[in-house]
Amino acid sequence: MALSADSFAFVADLVRRRSAIQLAVGKEYLVESRLLALARELGMPDVDSYVNAVRVGGKESDHVRVVEALTTNETSWFRDSAPFSALQSYIVPELIAARGLTARLNVWSAACSTGQEPYSIAMTLADCLPSGASAEILATDLSEQVLTRAREGRYSQLEVNRGLPASMLVRHLSRRGAEWQVSQELRRLVTFRQHNLLDPPPAAGPFDVVYLRNVLIYFDIETKRAILERLRRVMKPDGILVLGAAETTIGVDDAWARVPVGAGSVYRPTRPLPANVRAATVPQPRIAPHSPVLSRGAH
Repeated sequence: MALSADSFAFVADLVRRRSAIQLAVGKEYLVESRLLALARELGMPDVDSYVNAVRVGGKESDHVRVVEALTTNETSWFRDSAPFSALQSYIVPELIAARGLTARLNVWSAACSTGQEPYSIAMTLADCLPSGASAEILATDLSEQVLTRAREGRYSQLEVNRGLPASMLVRHLSRRGAEWQVSQELRRLVTFRQHNLLDPPPAAGPFDVVYLRNVLIYFDIETKRAILERLRRVMKPDGILVLGAAETTIGVDDAWARVPVGAGSVYRPTRPLPANVRAATVPQPRIAPHSPVLSRGAH
C-alpha cells in the first residue's frame, strides 16, 4: 500500500515543526523507506498504517522517533577533506597567532550525527595544535539516538572504511571484537549534547570555531538567516565558521566575510554580536515546494 497524501502531509508537517527540515511533495518514497523499519517493529502491515497510528494515538516518544528517522543520515570520516585541511593550514594557525601558543580552542560541531565529524576534528587538532595549546569540542545533534552511538565511539569495519585513513585508524582506534573504538584520550576531547538548531544556542560558547556543514541547505531563507545570526551571538569576534561545500552565507546574511582557503572557503563574522545578547526565536519556516529534502547532512 502506497503512502497516502494525508499520511505524507502529517509526517512533513511534524518534521517541519520539530526540525525546520522540509519534505517536498514527491519525496513520499523517502518517507516510506525511512519509516518501514519502525512499522515492521510494531507489526504494522505498511508505513501508511504506522503513520495513521502515530497520528491518531501516538505519544510524544512516537513523534520523536518519526522525526529522528527522517533527520538522521549516514556520515563518514573527513568528509570532503577541505574543511579539515583548512583547520590545519588556516584555522589553527590564525587562531594560535591571535591567542598565543597556550590557547585553549573552543569548537562546536553542530549536527554531528554518529560522531565521525567531531572525532575527525579531534584527530586533526591532535596533529596540528602546538604542544602547549589544547582544545575542547562540543558536538550536538537533534537525535539522542545517534548521540548515544557517538558517545560510545564504536564503529563497524564498514564505517571505518568510509574515509578514515589507515594511519589515523591505527593511532586513534583499537579493535573491540568486530568493531573499532575511538581512544579514550580522543573521546575525552568531545562532549556530546542534544540540541535543536531552532532552540537557543548551547551555553558552552563563545566558540572559536563552528562546523555547521550540510545543514543550511535544508532550511528556508528566513531560518538560515536566523541560525546564522544566532551563531554570531555565540562566536568570538574573530571566530571561524565552516559550512558545507554547497552552502554559503552570501545572499543570506551579509554580516559574514568569505575567506577562500585551499579548495574551499570559511567564513568570519564582520559584525559579531555579543554573547550575552540572547538570540530571538527562530521563525517557523514556510514550506517551499522545491526545497532539498531529508537530513541534517552527512559529515
